[in-house]
Amino acid sequence: MENTIVACKTLEDELNDVIVKTGIDYPVVWLESGLHNTPKILKTKLTEILSGIEADRVFLVMGFCGNSIEGLKAGAYEMIIPRVDDCISLLIGSIKKRLEISNEYAAYFLTEGWLRGERNLWVEYEYTRSKYGEEMAQSIAESLYGHYRTLVLLDCGLCDMGCLLEKTDIIAETLKLKQQVVPASTFYIRQLLEGPWPDELFLKKSPGSEITAEDLRMFW
Repeated sequence: MENTIVACKTLEDELNDVIVKTGIDYPVVWLESGLHNTPKILKTKLTEILSGIEADRVFLVMGFCGNSIEGLKAGAYEMIIPRVDDCISLLIGSIKKRLEISNEYAAYFLTEGWLRGERNLWVEYEYTRSKYGEEMAQSIAESLYGHYRTLVLLDCGLCDMGCLLEKTDIIAETLKLKQQVVPASTFYIRQLLEGPWPDELFLKKSPGSEITAEDLRMFW
């Protein structure tokens, strides 16, 4: 069976780790991480990619991402997608667990892959500061992120968290957030690539079928 992976670049480290540990050699098509900020553009890009794939099965290594996958149509292949809202829930293991952590820490989540993203929070902040000045950048940041108390770094055991904390210290200080490291895992990604695929964890679409609004219902 020919399999293809379509994955968000935010999860590059985690996916590559799973590929190495499992010996899986499926081809990977990468999506720019900044696309999740604009679901319509993300959907257009996904449509373009999926229409050009020739395979028996396609794994989407990403979340539903603002329901950007609604309306996507599988080609002559089965399509399997984690039943999560975004990449953060994928690494934490479920939406329910992510919400528990979010409520406990009033958390804004990040990973090293997120920090390398083309349009992450810090890139946008520095752009605003360079164009409009420090005062305006602070004002906008306060309106967008003032309800967060904690910058939560997800640790899948793939990077030096001490170095990452040093890199993110200026972000936490600027946004007046405490830093907190929370354990995460690549287990969900590994199960996506190896199976099994229970309905409560994965959305499975048969060849030629379309992802509907009902498909995006979450099982908690």
